Amino acid sequence: MKRVGLILDGVFERHDTGPGHPERRARIRAVRDGLLATELVKRCLRVEPCRADDEQLLRVHPLEHIQRIERAVEAGAGCVDSTDTTISRHSAEVARLAAGSVATLAVQVAQGIVDSGFAAVRPPGHHAERDLAMGFCLYNNVAIAVEHLRATGGVRRVLICDWDVHHGNGTQHLFEEDPDVFFFSLHQWPLYPGTGARDEVGRGAGHGSTLNHPLAPGSGDVEFLAALKDDLVPAGDRFRPEIVFISAGFDAHRDDPLGGLLVSTEAYGQATRVVLEAASRWCGGRVVSVLEGGYDLPALAGSAAAHVAALLGD
Repeated sequence: MKRVGLILDGVFERHDTGPGHPERRARIRAVRDGLLATELVKRCLRVEPCRADDEQLLRVHPLEHIQRIERAVEAGAGCVDSTDTTISRHSAEVARLAAGSVATLAVQVAQGIVDSGFAAVRPPGHHAERDLAMGFCLYNNVAIAVEHLRATGGVRRVLICDWDVHHGNGTQHLFEEDPDVFFFSLHQWPLYPGTGARDEVGRGAGHGSTLNHPLAPGSGDVEFLAALKDDLVPAGDRFRPEIVFISAGFDAHRDDPLGGLLVSTEAYGQATRVVLEAASRWCGGRVVSVLEGGYDLPALAGSAAAHVAALLGD
């Protein structure tokens, strides 16, 4: 059985986005319930949440960005930078916990303490740019973990697979000039945030290290899985990363209210196996998965369970 690290803690429910907001605290409860119902929690190795310090955050975000978020929370503001990115009195602290927890899990995977891991954290991160909170995201959790590993963990080449229904504009923005980070995004087009066209391939030294695979509304399992097998895997074979991150949004699910794709619960397990099989060739199967979107609670619960089951080798 594979050793899978799991971050799953009620502390991430303290980030309150307000009534009616799709990125709500019940999402964490749904993931927990889905993993408990299938007894997957018992088979994982629990990893305690860990708070990101300033040094970790500053590798990705400028001090002004961090201070703007913390001051907005202290002032009792209802949102920061964009009206959809709502905050409450615990949001700054919970966002630090989300970022730090992903970094902690990434270190455990990189060091071989666990084979892979899943961090069920919120607020999500892949829309957060260097100096902009947007799309429900305050800090870019995956980017912070990547830079923490590269600064402290002896890792240089990283592949990020983002299969959220929305393009991971923040992650692309942060790494588009970096030849040692390969960013792959599988997402619906057109859809928020309006980025992620096929011809966005990176800039400068990073030209060729970004690969976007937009899917038309109504696309389902066949198109979703083919994009991974036929686009991501050959690109990864050429790039040869030392570790793989998955920005695991589950909002391409056919029941999700914010997307228009028709991906099934079972396909998320299949997608996970595609990435794991490729990662076993690239980097000994070292995969760090991080929760992003997913807003229909039963679909989120089932898809996250299928994902973790696949990480465990089922």
